[in-house]
Amino acid sequence: MSDQKPTVVLVHGAFAESASWNGVIERLGSAYSVVAAANPLRSVTADAAYLRDVIRGIGGPVLLVAHSYGGMVVTEAAAGDPTVRGLVYVNALVPETGESALALSAKFPGSTLGDTLVSYPVSSGGNEVAIGQDAYHTQFAADVSDDMAALMARTQRPITEQALGEGLPTQAPAWQTLPSWFVFGDADRNIPVAAHRFMAERAGARGTREVAGASHAMAVSQPGEVAESIIEAMRGVGA
Repeated sequence: MSDQKPTVVLVHGAFAESASWNGVIERLGSAYSVVAAANPLRSVTADAAYLRDVIRGIGGPVLLVAHSYGGMVVTEAAAGDPTVRGLVYVNALVPETGESALALSAKFPGSTLGDTLVSYPVSSGGNEVAIGQDAYHTQFAADVSDDMAALMARTQRPITEQALGEGLPTQAPAWQTLPSWFVFGDADRNIPVAAHRFMAERAGARGTREVAGASHAMAVSQPGEVAESIIEAMRGVGA
C-alpha cells in the first residue's frame, strides 16, 4: 500500500462547491486519481468527520488539497491519519489549535468579506451565511468572467456561523508533521495576502506560490497555477 500513488482529494470552502475544481481536474489529467469532495460546511468537527469517511472510502494514501475554509477541515481531518501524505493549501485557512476561520481571516487587516454577507436562520439552529449575489463577483472572483461569476454566485454553498466560529479542535494540527505547499493570490479579498504569507511561513511550507492579481477563487481563475502546485506536492511526497 505504501507504494500506491496517492489520490488527490480536493476540498472546497465556503461560497463555492465541488465543481469549482473542474479546471484544476482537467489540467491534472489522467495521470492522477482525483476526487472532489462535497464539503458540508456545517462545523469544523462534523466536516472533518465526513472528510475522514471519504478518505477511508478511497482506501489508500491521499494528498489533501483545500481551498479557503476547507483548510480548516483538512487540517483537522488529517491529524494523526497515516494515509495522508501531504497538504496543499489554496488561498486557504491554516489554523493552529483553537484558531477559527473568523479569527484567522481577521488576523491581518484587509478582508472585505463581512460587508458582503447575508445571513438567515437554519432549522438545526443558528444562522448560515452566503455572499450577496450583487457582491459576489467583486468580492470572491474578481478575475473571472461576468458570466462565470454569476453562475458561481448562484451555485455557491452557504456556510454556518458555527463553522466559521469554531476553533480547530485537534491538539496536533496536521501541517505540524506533514509536508505542505501553499498557492495564493495577492488580490484575495476574503483572506488578506499578509495572512497567507504568515500561515505559509508558520507551517514551514515546502513550496509557496504567490500569484499576482489572483482573486480568492483561484481554482477557477488560475487552475493552471493550482494544478502546478498539486503536481509539485505529488512529486514532493514521492508520487
